[in-house]
Order: sequence, then C-alpha cells, then structure tokens
Amino acid sequence: MNVKEVNELRRRFNIDNTNITCIHGCYVNTKKEIISLFKLPPINLPQEESEKYLSLFKKVLSGTLGKNLVDIAFANEDVGVSDEHKLLMALRDTRLTDDDMVLVFFQRIIDALPLVDNALILLTHDAYDVPFKHKDESRGDSEEMFNYITCAVCPVKLSRAALSYCPQDNEFHPNDPDWIVGVPEMGFLFPCFDERAANIYNALCYTKDTADNHTEFSAAVFGANPPRPAAEQKETFQAILQDTLAEECSLEVVQAVHDQMRERIAEQKLDKEAGPLKISSTEVKKALETCGVPQEKVEAFEEKYQEEFGRGMDVNAVNIVDTKQFEVRTPNVVIKVDPTRSDLVETRIINGSKYILIRADEGVEVNGVNISIQHNS
Repeated sequence: MNVKEVNELRRRFNIDNTNITCIHGCYVNTKKEIISLFKLPPINLPQEESEKYLSLFKKVLSGTLGKNLVDIAFANEDVGVSDEHKLLMALRDTRLTDDDMVLVFFQRIIDALPLVDNALILLTHDAYDVPFKHKDESRGDSEEMFNYITCAVCPVKLSRAALSYCPQDNEFHPNDPDWIVGVPEMGFLFPCFDERAANIYNALCYTKDTADNHTEFSAAVFGANPPRPAAEQKETFQAILQDTLAEECSLEVVQAVHDQMRERIAEQKLDKEAGPLKISSTEVKKALETCGVPQEKVEAFEEKYQEEFGRGMDVNAVNIVDTKQFEVRTPNVVIKVDPTRSDLVETRIINGSKYILIRADEGVEVNGVNISIQHNS
C-alpha cells in the first residue's frame, strides 16, 4: 500500500464516512481471562463515544509505511488453505456476523500475547464502495466494493487518583482511579488495499513501538513471521558499516551515505502513489565507492549486508536512515544537527588531539543566552 491508499482508508474512520455497522470488543485481564465480550453498533452510540472507538481503529493506519505499518505477505500455498488465512477470509466474508467465529479469533490473540496490562481487543468490518478515479483526480461511479476488517489491540491501565474539577459545587475533589483505554500497541488491516482493490495475499500490520514487531501476534493472526523491527534493522545497518569499514568509517563517509539516502527518501515522498523506498546493498555500495572507500572494504560491506538482510533483499530506507536529525555522540557530548546541514560538522586532528568542529555563524546560544564568539589572537 502507498500513502494515498492508507490515507483514503483512514478517512473511512470518520463518523460521516463509515459504513461500519458493528464493533466487536473483548476485554481481557493479565491472567488471560475474558472479562467482557460486547458488540456495539456505532450508529446507536452517542457521537462522542462512537468517535472514540473510530479513532482507535484510525490509529492502526497511522505512522510511517515500512516502519510502523509493515506489509505481511502470506505464502502463496497458505492463501485460502492455512487456518489463519481461512479465518481472516471468513471473518471478512461474513462481515463479522458469526459471533462464535469472532470469539475464536479473539481467543487466538489472547493465547498468543504476553499480557503485561489488561487489554481491549477491537474488531470491525467496513464495506467501502470505492469510487473510480479519473486521471484528473475527479471521481466517478464505483467499480469495486472493498470489504475489509480492522483490528486494534489497546492496553487498559488503571489511572492514578487525582484532584478533578466538579462543576456542581465549583470545587476540586479527589477522583477514583479508573480503567483507561490507551492507544493501540498493535493491530492490522486485512486484506491490503493495493491499487485501490483487495489484495488477499497481504495484510498491513501496525506496531506503535518500532523496536517490537510482535512476533507472537503475527504468528497467531497470520501464521507468518514479520520482518525484523525497524529499530533492529537500523542497529544492524550501523553495525555493518562500523565493522566492515573499520578505520574507513569516517564522519565524511557516514555523512555521504546519510545524505544520499535522505535525498532519495525525500524524492520518493513527493510521489504519494509510490510505496516505501527500498534500498539495496548495491545502492549503498555505490555511495561508499563515491566516498573513496577502498574496494575490499566495499565488498566486505556488501557481503555482510546480504548475509544479514538476505541476498537480493532490499531494506526500507526509513528504517536505516533517520531523516529528522543527524546526531554526533561522544561519551560526554551529544550534537544534533538539522539533517540537511550535516555539512556544518567536521572532524579534525589538531596538535595530536581529535576534535569535532561545528561551524557557527550567528544565533549561538548557551543555556538560552545569546553569546558572541571572540577572535583569539
């Protein structure tokens, strides 16, 4: 799925756009005991309450593609055959009208998850009458009905007692602790909405924490292993650069790789119909060669890259490059730079000592105080 397709579905979770007729919920405690099962028709709920539920599903379609939103591909031989895929298809095709089937699905998630907090599992179905889009972006009559299910798994935590305002007597009084539903930690959309049509070979899986790919959840729901977490991919890439380049892993080399990848990501983002940018070992190899890294080091990098990520496998660029900041860190100092101005930082050896130099013009502050930089004679 691309950004436009994700955003098109996100708009479905507004009260004026949705065709959702029922929301299924399962409230479970840390002992994996079901406390409550319920079905709610959004149309019969107070508007504020309905919007709260819809916002939780909408959150499952938020974040960065390839990072928070990860594509899960079913093996061809599993489509329509594996227990996991058959259950997802049945849930979608029956539009969640079979309560026993919904309970089976909830129980699979409950059995798989290591529950640290109580959890609320939400499941819903929507039927989207997809309008045809002309080349000029105008919309015509529908040519496809996209039926899909969305799931959100939310932590439920006990709030702290605190003073709260009571309008009745115009005073503040202690309130009792209460169980509060947090934003989803994980969830999914099935099937994918690829080229604005159903793709039953794929699901879009959401994770709030990019360091956790929720392996147990994916195994239970999809019968498949998710890609390694985005944070782990970044750490692996950094380790490969550091270990294979050794003394050639200079600030200038890291800057060059970062800048080239950042520019490619920025170009890709301009095309809303393009998927996440994938980076191959060949592309990083070219960046290293441009920096003058010796060929044997470049080949060592490529070999290790393919060993870690798989031969012929590309990696989501946003998972290995931080486009929001450029950071230089020592045991005692952390320097964060606008990623477009990493050229302001350089390293140098002066009188045998290693230094990190930052070019400073106007607007230098220390603890919020504007300072002047004096010329030393």
